[in-house]
Amino acid sequence: MYRRILLAYDGSESGQKALLDCQDLAQWSQSELTLVAVMPLHMDLMGMGGGVYDPQLMEQEKAALQDVLDDGLQRLQAAGHKATGTVLVGEVVDEITKHARLISADLIVVGHRHLDSWAARWWRGSISKVLIEHAPCSVLVAIIR
Repeated sequence: MYRRILLAYDGSESGQKALLDCQDLAQWSQSELTLVAVMPLHMDLMGMGGGVYDPQLMEQEKAALQDVLDDGLQRLQAAGHKATGTVLVGEVVDEITKHARLISADLIVVGHRHLDSWAARWWRGSISKVLIEHAPCSVLVAIIR
């Protein structure tokens, strides 16, 4: 079945749902779990202030993502799972798919929240939709409404 599961985790409500689904699936299939949190490339190049590269801000953002990732890892470990994790920097879908290939993942799990307005859907886009197109393995999308 699924021996290696990669969870793209951001700590959001949909990410929490994906973590629970991933945990249940891993329990059932006795899978290795890997969590990744991706700091988008635009934050790396510009920082939150816009237009100016700020290495200190980048490190703060990376540390905040590491805290989110550590929280997810602690939840999995408290439930008896062996899990590893890493913070990646770059284009979200590219980094997730590269890491999935690196660990030979059989399944990628990602959370998704339905957006109400057409403007929100257009502006934000759908990482899960693009991920499905580029993934080297199956993708489970945990949906929150």
